[in-house]
Amino acid sequence: MVETAPDGQTWTLRPGDRIERKVLHRRYGGRTQGGIGPSAKTPNVFVFTDPVAGEKHGYYDDWMPDGCFHYSGEGQHGDQRMVSGNASILDHRAEGRALRVFQGARGTVTYRGEFVVDQDDPWYEADAPETDDGPLRRVIVFRLRPVDTEPQEPATRLGRLLGSHPGRVEERPLERNETERAFVEPNREARAAERREAALVLAFADYLLGKGQRSCRHRILPPGESRPLFTDLYAERLGLLVEAKGSVTRENVRMAIGQLADYGRFVDHTTRAILVPSRPREDLLSLAISQGCAVIWPEGGGYASTGSGVMP
Repeated sequence: MVETAPDGQTWTLRPGDRIERKVLHRRYGGRTQGGIGPSAKTPNVFVFTDPVAGEKHGYYDDWMPDGCFHYSGEGQHGDQRMVSGNASILDHRAEGRALRVFQGARGTVTYRGEFVVDQDDPWYEADAPETDDGPLRRVIVFRLRPVDTEPQEPATRLGRLLGSHPGRVEERPLERNETERAFVEPNREARAAERREAALVLAFADYLLGKGQRSCRHRILPPGESRPLFTDLYAERLGLLVEAKGSVTRENVRMAIGQLADYGRFVDHTTRAILVPSRPREDLLSLAISQGCAVIWPEGGGYASTGSGVMP
């Protein structure tokens, strides 16, 4: 697409060309700061992205296995809405604007090419933290199809994982210790509770193995979602789906019940169980049992549990 600016200049950049951002805006208009810059001077919407920096904070702005460039919308606090710059991306065709993507946000940026929002599935929602590693909120992620360049292999951790494991449910070894948090809030260090949970899982897996029961875990990608889920432990021959928690607080028991309900939609099982480091108080045991979940904890040289038929 060749566009004539009011000052007589035409679009001359090709994919791979580098330009100072201030020169770009002086020539073609658009905002001089921020990630999305619709221009009032020329029929363009400029998009700026930094995949390396973004990935550290749960933003995976890059090529994905579907052949689209996925781009997270603007809005640093609270749930993102389809307004302002986000709306300019969604409506760029109707407004007769070219959507132009640049790598980098300051100084010299690299032109990655012209894109169009996918007509059939233009955007989806994902979870990501607020700026400065704040609480999780909803973000908008656009699917952008290339016009003048070819799709590339995924370079982000999430893109590579989705490309190498396209199935909705994949068996994974326990030792990988992959977590959902690592893909949603990768910049945050593992909490002490997460380390305790991992140790609980491995110890219980060793116990099961001694009883002739092999364990694994699963990576789950629910339909329409872009972030994977990971079960803690699954013993197939027992039909046992386990979620581990590092302490026996009410909050943890409630969370485990919800997670097991979530995972149980995708993994065949007969028993859901919460693995904790010690016996919970009676009301929490009653809560778990009322929701169809057994509770397992270390006791003596082995493990105790609620209900019958849970342990081998």
